[in-house]
Amino acid sequence: MKVIVGLGNPGLRYAKTRHNLGFWVIDELSTRWQIPLTKHKFQAKYGEGLAQGEKVVLVKPQTFMNRSGESVRGLVDFYQLELTDLLVIYDDLALQPGILRIKGAGSAGGHNGVDNIINHLKTTEFPRLRVGIGSVPPFLTSADYVLQGIGEGELKILEDACQEAADAIELWLKSGLLPVMNQYNRKQTNGT
Repeated sequence: MKVIVGLGNPGLRYAKTRHNLGFWVIDELSTRWQIPLTKHKFQAKYGEGLAQGEKVVLVKPQTFMNRSGESVRGLVDFYQLELTDLLVIYDDLALQPGILRIKGAGSAGGHNGVDNIINHLKTTEFPRLRVGIGSVPPFLTSADYVLQGIGEGELKILEDACQEAADAIELWLKSGLLPVMNQYNRKQTNGT
């Protein structure tokens, strides 16, 4: 069984912001795999189903970003999950918009939601998929940048990246982490 957690903030105010890309990917997987997110537990909206012959749980924590670890800890404990079967998806300022990176462990890289997950799990050893949103313009704070609305051109790039992230997750389910790293960590998009 795999548990796939997309990070974001609940509510319409945040729905189309850069900080909610994890939610966007979960919504795409929910549609593709016909797994509705109708259950409420673990301080999250979630759904259970099958994908690529594997039982999967799709999760959108409702704790707000900076407390994501509370939800993830509850899921890991309830399902008695090996952390290699957990995948966390989130936005990343260090990557250009639309670029994907997947790895099996690592630091939070300044991402408060991931930092909170690390604190609750007491380890950095869990797979994560980062979706690039680009660096903060000099006239904005990082909080303002990740929570502001997105222009049409960038919106298309990020929506395409979320589709590609869903493709990467399907490969992860079928083949494991290494093939996904080999395929997606080298891939450059947007002319970079």
